[in-house]
Amino acid sequence: MVEIAANLARLRLDRRLTQARLAERAGLSRVAVGKIERGAVVPRAGTLVALARALDVPVRDLIARVRPLRSVRFRARSRLYGREQILAEVSRWLDNYGGLEDALGRRLEFSLRDLVTPGSVVSPPDVARRARERAALDRVAPVGNICRFLEEAGVKVLLLDKKRDSFFGLSVGPEDRGPAVVVNVWDRISVERWIFTAAHEMGHLLLHPMEFDPEETRPPKATEKEADSFASHFLMPEPAFKREWNATRGTSLLWRVLTVKRIFRVSYRTVLFRLYETERAGAGVWAAFQTQHRRYLGRTLKKADEPNPLGRSEFSWSAPRAGEPAALLEHDFRGFRLVRLVRQAVEQGRISLGRAAEILGLPLEEMRVRAREWAE
Repeated sequence: MVEIAANLARLRLDRRLTQARLAERAGLSRVAVGKIERGAVVPRAGTLVALARALDVPVRDLIARVRPLRSVRFRARSRLYGREQILAEVSRWLDNYGGLEDALGRRLEFSLRDLVTPGSVVSPPDVARRARERAALDRVAPVGNICRFLEEAGVKVLLLDKKRDSFFGLSVGPEDRGPAVVVNVWDRISVERWIFTAAHEMGHLLLHPMEFDPEETRPPKATEKEADSFASHFLMPEPAFKREWNATRGTSLLWRVLTVKRIFRVSYRTVLFRLYETERAGAGVWAAFQTQHRRYLGRTLKKADEPNPLGRSEFSWSAPRAGEPAALLEHDFRGFRLVRLVRQAVEQGRISLGRAAEILGLPLEEMRVRAREWAE
């Protein structure tokens, strides 16, 4: 009963429904919904079905216990609507993922875990350089696909589509069946921001492995700046950035930034941050960029704007592997390793197609189609 009350309240708030509005959708009274949320009554099976339909969730989401996450760090502004629901979804996903790994004996070790000695003074750019070296990435080449890098390093990757411009992503430590990185891939957030968020959260996992607080709403500025610096240098290695920046000498700041950002698949803000961080430019570089953008392109950039943005299709594998489609988009990549584990568990008879559909978040009929395709 406690689980039902907590789950109902969390899901209702996530969908921004009042008790009266939810009651209307479910064909119940507001008083009845209030009593269920307070745990004063145990709802009947029919009531649970009606509430689940009104909330557009399976009944199991109303009755299942959610394991609280302790080693989690949010990348969000302080006022985040639906925070508890995001944590619940991540917790359930981690339990499903970790359970499959354990059942199949396929748990991956975090290959970057020893890059930073606990308690040592570290330089984010140096840690970024060593992370690239450990993964055998080219010293100067752009990162082809950040999600692929993370999964191969033993980090679980979850791409959530949350219609929140105040939530960018989060990271979860090993103590909660991580390490894991979660990225909000809502289409109003730029692809460049998705990529940067993934690198930023990886920076936290490496630089601040013991500094988790699920209740934190205002992350310390110092640790955020360090994670930003790591992400900047991981995505744009200094030798490569220096080469490309110098190659654009002679053109305006605007065109130099737009050229370099496309080369490294980063936001214009990431390029400006690097210029300021390395003292190639002063604090006035932000205003200068905006001034030139107005002058040449006729408008001021708003907070969520990204000039010459990457498309969703560019959030993909850098090159196809044998037997794979040539262009796996972000929704295809979602749980790429998890899909392989699910397939193995189904083929070994360890889980049913219904359970597989639940883990992957697919309708049962779509899961059946996918299983037939596996057989083909």
